[in-house]
Amino acid sequence: MNRLVTGADGRQWTLRTELEWRTPATADDFERDVAGGYVPAAIMLVVMLVFVVVLVVWMPEDVIVPNWVLLALLLVVLFFPLRWVLRRPWKVVAETEGDASGEHPAEHWVGTVRGMFAVRGEVARAKRSIEQVSLPDFDGALKPVE
Repeated sequence: MNRLVTGADGRQWTLRTELEWRTPATADDFERDVAGGYVPAAIMLVVMLVFVVVLVVWMPEDVIVPNWVLLALLLVVLFFPLRWVLRRPWKVVAETEGDASGEHPAEHWVGTVRGMFAVRGEVARAKRSIEQVSLPDFDGALKPVE
C-alpha cells in the first residue's frame, strides 16, 4: 500500500507498507530466538492431516456426523494458518525527498508493526502526524534512519 501525504511544511511524503515474510531479527529477540524454522510447522500439519484422514476412514458407515462437527474441525485446522496470516510483521516506511529550497532535508523513517489491522492504524497515525507537524510521530513505530 502506498500513500502520498503532504506535510504541514509542504513536503511530499510517501507512506508505504510491505509484508515481511520472515520475522526481522532484533537485538531483543536474539537470545530467545531458538525456533526450528518451518520444519515443526510442517510436521504438525502432517500430523493433523493424518489425524483427520484416520478419523474419516475408521468411521463406521452408520454414524451420522452433524454439520457443526465438520465446521469445528475446519476451524481447528484453519486456526493456526489464519493466525499466522493475521499476525505477520509489516515494514512501514515514510520517506520524503525534501523540499526544493533545501531548508528541509530528505528523510527516511522505518518501523515494524505486527498485525494486518495494526499496520492500518499505524499508517493512519503517521499520516495524521505528518499532516499536522510535518514528521511521523516519535512515539509510534516509525524511527528515523540515516
